[in-house]
Amino acid sequence: MPDSRVPRPRRFLVCEPRHFAVQYAINPWMHPDTPVDVDLAQDQWRALISAYRAHGHTVDSVEPVADLPDMVFAANSALVLAGRVFGSLFHAAQRRPESTAYETWFKAAGFDVYRPESVCEGEGDLVPTGRYVLAGTGFRTTPEAHREVQEFFGVPVIGLQLVDPRFYHLDTALFVLDEDNIAYYPEAFSPGSREVLGRLFPDAVLATRADAMAFGLNSVSDGRHVFISPRAEALADQLVRHGYVPVPVDLSEFHKAGGGIKCCTQEIRS
Repeated sequence: MPDSRVPRPRRFLVCEPRHFAVQYAINPWMHPDTPVDVDLAQDQWRALISAYRAHGHTVDSVEPVADLPDMVFAANSALVLAGRVFGSLFHAAQRRPESTAYETWFKAAGFDVYRPESVCEGEGDLVPTGRYVLAGTGFRTTPEAHREVQEFFGVPVIGLQLVDPRFYHLDTALFVLDEDNIAYYPEAFSPGSREVLGRLFPDAVLATRADAMAFGLNSVSDGRHVFISPRAEALADQLVRHGYVPVPVDLSEFHKAGGGIKCCTQEIRS
């Protein structure tokens, strides 16, 4: 079975954690009195970039801005589909200047950027699958933004209600394995949303709470290789049984801010 999975080269946008810190608390993982080892964070981030490049992926980087400690979480900056950029409008005032910094990069790279009217946190809550965009709400991105996304891209948007504040973004509770399937933690969702996911993805890989709490669902897949937290051991074993190849990358220092591999990775889909 492993040989049946085909990787697809990806283009990623990232931001060096030069100014990474936990200076405020906007999710249950964040405790400003917990020190951050910036040198360790830098080393872990570089290991992620090296892993991407070693597996044939292209990595672009946006210049970090002082006083924006969460700018390293590039996934929250936008959703990019077919070369079109739907930008961000952050829920927390502390993060709102990040939108401008990323918009500047996208425009310099030749993209037009749509500015949402409603609170929307990019790929944090917007997860493209083969035919749909799965869209999280409940803590950050609003249902009004879901409607904006559908109008902008002309792609069906499936709204999903998040119910556990530890899984405040969709990308902490679900990730796409390939064009046809996903992995997710059911208890992060409302009963109705769980039923929707069950109907859309009857063969999905279901994660335990332990794996979800280890940021195992904040993963990135290229269709074969899954860049995943090394502490999500049971989930990694499941992925192997389904024909995927786990690539463990430790981003534990970023867990202190409620982020992981996917949070640090924006995909540019041309």
